Amino acid sequence: MLRPVTLFTGQWADLTFDTLCAKAKSFGYDGVEIACWGDHFEVDKALSDDTYIRSRHDILEKHGLKVFAVSAHLVGQCVCDDPIDERHKGILPSRIWGDGNPEGIRQRAAEEMKNTARAAAEFGVKVVNGFTGSKIWAALAMFPPVPPAMIDAGYKDFADRWNPILDVFEKEGVKFALEVHPSEIAYDFWTTKRTLEAVNRRPAFGINFDPSHLYWQMIDPVAFVYEYADRIYHVHVKESLRNLDGRNGILGSHLFFGDHRRGWDFVSPGRGGVPFERIFRALNDVNYAGPLSVEWEDNGMNRDQGAPEALALVRRLDLTPSTVAFDAAFASKN
Repeated sequence: MLRPVTLFTGQWADLTFDTLCAKAKSFGYDGVEIACWGDHFEVDKALSDDTYIRSRHDILEKHGLKVFAVSAHLVGQCVCDDPIDERHKGILPSRIWGDGNPEGIRQRAAEEMKNTARAAAEFGVKVVNGFTGSKIWAALAMFPPVPPAMIDAGYKDFADRWNPILDVFEKEGVKFALEVHPSEIAYDFWTTKRTLEAVNRRPAFGINFDPSHLYWQMIDPVAFVYEYADRIYHVHVKESLRNLDGRNGILGSHLFFGDHRRGWDFVSPGRGGVPFERIFRALNDVNYAGPLSVEWEDNGMNRDQGAPEALALVRRLDLTPSTVAFDAAFASKN
């Protein structure tokens, strides 16, 4: 059976949830992965208003859509980040930003993530995707020289801040899936390994697998699937391309997305270099049966063109595993 294909609503949060759901249905999607911003899924209302969760279900049912995950990337980013600055103010609700004191923001963000687990459970959703932030991302260049103890402290800070959050996830029967992504505590193959070790590989913490962030770093996303198979709790279909012409580098050059001088960029699925068919075959091999969620990002393309095109790509490339070996028919019956 083919996996359900959903649309991540994060890049559509300028639209009301009802309007977005109508679009997703018109495109042909099976469901949505709902962002915890805009009016799509508001955690505080989900826990304080007895009618709110029913209102979300009513909209989904009206449009014939399912939900398999909610996503709390923006608040999750602020649990561990250091420094906390104007970038974070731009993505946080004012009730989380408060007076702008960095540690206060981290503590309120952590409480919001706990509440997100509670709200997801009330909503009937078993996976919350998101970011963690990182105390040590600023040390990426490893210069000035970074003492090993500083890196160790970064992973300890992550574990100290996220283990109490994960306690609530476990209690609620919900899993947190980190999108392995630059600026997070896990951003590539080896940092993912160390991040899982930092929380003793507890089952409440896993991965929202997004191959686009691996591809532009020149990491094989197929190898990643096989290595971390038991931790892939959700999958994003997102695309990137590399534009390395001898002048452009993979660090981005402080150029904004969509600038032709960038060494990599996000594009509509099928228009970059991510090997989606090989990835889908690998997901079959490791028995991933969850949704394939299109996270659509492309500054050079209209999203109303790109989202249905991305859906068509997934429908064409996702494969139902065979139940027989093709060469079994060669066997002699005599």
